[in-house]
Amino acid sequence: MRRYGKNPDEDDIPVRPGRRGSRPRTQRRPAHEDAREGLVLTVDRGRVTCLVEDRTVTAMKARELGRKSVVVGDRVAVVGDLSGRKDTLARVVRVEERTSTLRRTADDDDPFERVVVANADQLAIVTALADPEPRPRLIDRCLVAAYDAGLEPLLILTKADLASPAPLLDTYAPLGVRHVVTSAEEFDEGGDATAAVAEVRELLEGRTTAFVGHSGVGKTTLVNALVPERQRATGVVNAVTGRGRHTTVSALALPLPDMPGWVIDTPGVRSFGLHHIDPSRVIHAFPDLEPGTAECPRACSHDEPDCALDAWVAAGHADPARLFSLRRLLATRERHEGD
Repeated sequence: MRRYGKNPDEDDIPVRPGRRGSRPRTQRRPAHEDAREGLVLTVDRGRVTCLVEDRTVTAMKARELGRKSVVVGDRVAVVGDLSGRKDTLARVVRVEERTSTLRRTADDDDPFERVVVANADQLAIVTALADPEPRPRLIDRCLVAAYDAGLEPLLILTKADLASPAPLLDTYAPLGVRHVVTSAEEFDEGGDATAAVAEVRELLEGRTTAFVGHSGVGKTTLVNALVPERQRATGVVNAVTGRGRHTTVSALALPLPDMPGWVIDTPGVRSFGLHHIDPSRVIHAFPDLEPGTAECPRACSHDEPDCALDAWVAAGHADPARLFSLRRLLATRERHEGD
């Protein structure tokens, strides 16, 4: 231990080079009592676009939020320059508690989950009946994610002029999922999309609806028809491979014109990983089957010889097709979408 004389002064005590002032650190955070409430419309390369009252404000996430994510649909507290003028920047200082969180992983073996949308209450799953061909396994995975997040699913089938919707609708009839069928010619130049758009709008009124779908299914075309003043680019899909470029590169929240409700257009997905999903939560979307699980063995997968649901259905408490649908959805976590 270094010793000093009997009467050391400040010159005798060494100071570590480069050390900053001795101002004590504090764990207290500013209250930001002047913060204004905002709705996150889009997030792009760290820039957060928020709707604050009637203005669109660009902001950055405050350092004090740490690793907490800010995603489309979040209700946030914003401080700083809220004028919305060009080249101004505000700060997001708080993310309010979310009512729902739609999540996915890149693949089933990827432990890193991504929040797609916050505070939505409906998930519109858009799929084409042809060009590209429908992918039931991807639909199943989106349904599982919707049920896990507590979102009501809505199935929108496009391009009915190219193939019949009947086989796909028969597959999902036992689930009781609401659906809308549209055709490509309704959205072609000179076509009358009014009826199709009106039918979809009726199911979106008063709700925040996230739109998901594989690239090329017509998702963004439909969003453009629903919110014509905010046209987004649409792309061309290869008729042979069913592949196309992602024309929506970031999620975007859009208000429905002349009616309450929001549409959130999300980038086209090629996969929807379910690594984060707890299979035991999927049963909550089947209220007619859930009481039958009371006699199931502990940690029952609901697809094993001792599962009590077989006896429950055999006793006439539920439709066998509903049990088949439940087991099909649970199995999606164990197989690839292309299987």
